[in-house]
Amino acid sequence: MNSLIAAVHAEVLDQLTGETGPEAEALVEALVLRHNPLLGHVARQKVVDAVLARITGLGALEPLFVDPLVSEVMVNGPGQVFVEREGQLERTEVRLDEAELARLVERVVAPTGRRVDRASPWVDGRLLDGSRINVVVPPIAVDGACVTIRRFGNRRFSLAELASPEVASLLQSMVQQRANIVVSGATGSGKTTLLGALAGVIDKGERLVTIEDAAELSLDAPHVVRLEARPPNCEGVGEVTIRDLVRNSLRMRPDRIVVGEVRGPEAFDMLQALNTGHDGSLSTCHANSAGDALRRLSTMVLLAAPGLSPTVADALVAGSVDVIVQMGRDGARRLVTDVLEVRPPGEDEATKMVVAGGVVATDLDLLGYRWGR
Repeated sequence: MNSLIAAVHAEVLDQLTGETGPEAEALVEALVLRHNPLLGHVARQKVVDAVLARITGLGALEPLFVDPLVSEVMVNGPGQVFVEREGQLERTEVRLDEAELARLVERVVAPTGRRVDRASPWVDGRLLDGSRINVVVPPIAVDGACVTIRRFGNRRFSLAELASPEVASLLQSMVQQRANIVVSGATGSGKTTLLGALAGVIDKGERLVTIEDAAELSLDAPHVVRLEARPPNCEGVGEVTIRDLVRNSLRMRPDRIVVGEVRGPEAFDMLQALNTGHDGSLSTCHANSAGDALRRLSTMVLLAAPGLSPTVADALVAGSVDVIVQMGRDGARRLVTDVLEVRPPGEDEATKMVVAGGVVATDLDLLGYRWGR
């Protein structure tokens, strides 16, 4: 079957002259019949679908994307393919040889306008459906090209699906009172999902500017401007960084700025933007805990401005960020575990844990909690 698919695929590529469509399907079916006229209808249709997937889709990976429970597809060089389904890693029956893996890499990278080769051996991007891709090739990937595809469904999650009712109400109050919120967590913990849910309770009359490395946010808002970073071209020019976009966003009259993820010097510009009147902005960062997120933000500020002292960096973070929301995983479910209030510089208590283990603290009002419920 695989040899038949490969033979028909090679032949159809030589005969296609324009856009794929019904004509391409008819051509593929005719070629399959010519190569194997005794093939039954069901088997013939499988071959036709497999060839069309190689031409217009993701080849052998295409059936994996039919399953809505698959959230991540992982190709670790030639051989078997793994998926994450409902929070669990599983080995699939799909196998890719070197030639098919090379075609897959070309197909997922080409639409991004980026390149991946020995000189530039990794690339991030997104597919047309919004899924996020990462490709790493030799010599960095020792055992062959690795392709990781994080799927983002069309369904938007609400705060009530990501937190207990009391915590969801608390977060909604924070957004509506224009707290500057950073969502932290490990890879795959649901940071981007929560970011979308928080943005979903913003007043529909506000103008949002989103800034991402690879655009994946799908916000339920009528007035959204989406900006995406760009790597340098093969001549090493034309790069547009997250930091560039944060600076430019200040000239676009945003009511709120949403930065998909801060992981470097752009944190300095984002925090400065929050200190210039853009309250109610949202962002994410990787961290193991809410406290770790604060320390990471301070470190990123020092990367952008090495001349600053750690004390000044800490004060900038404390004066710009109001709340850290920590995401965690319970099996397949992503949920809010902790919420840390960051007090302004100079107060006796620098931070206050207002949610711990998914439960709202009972003494918030007594301790002068700023973001009323």
